[in-house]
Amino acid sequence: MPLLELRGITKDFPGVRALDGVSFDLEAGEVHALCGENGAGKSTLIKVLSGFYPAGSYGGDILLDLQPVQFKSIREAEEHGISLIAQELALVPELSVAENISLGREPVRGGLIRWEQVNADAKRALELVGLDVDPRRPVRQLGIGQQQMVEIAKALIKSARILVLDEPTAALTEADAVRLLRFLAELRNRGISSIYISHRLEEVFRIADRITVLRDGRSVGTERTSELTSDRIISMMVGREVKTLYPRPERLPGDVVLAVQGWSVEDPLNPGRHVLKDVGFELRKGEVLGIAGLMGAGRTALVSSLFGAARSRVEGTLRIAGREGAAPMRSPREAIASGMALVSEDRKRYGLVLEASVGENITLATLRRFVHGLLLDNRQREKEAGAQALALRIKAAGLGTVVNHLSGGNQQKVVLGKWLLSRPRMLFLDEPTRGIDVGAKAEIYQLVKELAASGLAVIMVSSELPEVLGMSHRVLVLNQGRQTALLEGDAATPETVMAAATVKV
Repeated sequence: MPLLELRGITKDFPGVRALDGVSFDLEAGEVHALCGENGAGKSTLIKVLSGFYPAGSYGGDILLDLQPVQFKSIREAEEHGISLIAQELALVPELSVAENISLGREPVRGGLIRWEQVNADAKRALELVGLDVDPRRPVRQLGIGQQQMVEIAKALIKSARILVLDEPTAALTEADAVRLLRFLAELRNRGISSIYISHRLEEVFRIADRITVLRDGRSVGTERTSELTSDRIISMMVGREVKTLYPRPERLPGDVVLAVQGWSVEDPLNPGRHVLKDVGFELRKGEVLGIAGLMGAGRTALVSSLFGAARSRVEGTLRIAGREGAAPMRSPREAIASGMALVSEDRKRYGLVLEASVGENITLATLRRFVHGLLLDNRQREKEAGAQALALRIKAAGLGTVVNHLSGGNQQKVVLGKWLLSRPRMLFLDEPTRGIDVGAKAEIYQLVKELAASGLAVIMVSSELPEVLGMSHRVLVLNQGRQTALLEGDAATPETVMAAATVKV
């Protein structure tokens, strides 16, 4: 007998049907994974379930313990034992752990909060998740993994029977991710069920009892995990076989377009120390140069400082064909004028204006091109934005669609479209596939291959070693801000890269 059933759920937004008759069920003491490309409907489905989209705003039925239920708010869903652990944690950083756990349901007597009870409840909640921290400690002082456990503790103290986890390991270290999966397995043994959403298929296979795949707002299949393979899930997600995930560009012999020597970047928080020290390399036309290294190695500092966006002093020489002088870029504007483009690792913060339209975002970096006198040529602007959206196969109702309504993969395509419209000679990609699904990744990889084949020089930073090795002609390895290897061709293997990334410097 299922604990939870969703039957024929439909949900419409202006110009698009996000869910089209989706059915899903969850058993008691089960971890049921929900997989699909960005835009497949996963987040919409769990928002329906958790009361974010209230009853009446969607079609279909929700049954809990075989009884129909309708939630008008997130609070009502929580009162029925359903708690959503969103990808962006709903904690108040300046409040204490105890204050966050009791937020919205503080024990009150005589109009005053009973702080002894707040701290006692928090201590009990933390014991449920095995987290040994002082309940009076501000949440901002905790690591992301600890904050994730506080969120779960907050749900369990409300007697949650069903946890809905949306990309719970996206911001976690590998060690924290392993601890979280182990804890979810413990909860399963206690009879608590979980709906687990993740793009990381290795995690899904490690923790899930069953897997349901969504595609284009429809449920395309549910199977026991033991009966599925990664290839089969990917095929169900994208509707086709993805045989070659990493289409490495063919090597094009080209001239040097960028030469970097003695590149050092001072630590903005610790003057006198460096986040990068004495890095040097050349980048050629039509080449994909991968940048590998562990977290904190200086990868993002490298591409952002090359682009003139460093927050501290930069030393070294940077030579670009056709540019006089060899000094570091003084600003992103100067970098753009020199033929550079940077797709940053945080697209929502640095790459997009979320409340602006697709067309407005695509033309953001080239807006001056469409200004004639005091007037903006909106017809030409729309024409070029439309051509770019079509070339990148951006899925949106139209150029007027607000970017915040797009999936992560389509948002990333908008960022790429914005920079490609500037016709750069060098493209710096910092974690270009972070937070997007397998199908969107395959499209990004194919695009990188085509761009390199056209002669564009690409620097690609990635935390995913298979991605770096599969897409790059050469791999530059950073370790604590130092360059420890520059590997070419068959010399770049997982073993050689990791050895260089972990060697004592």
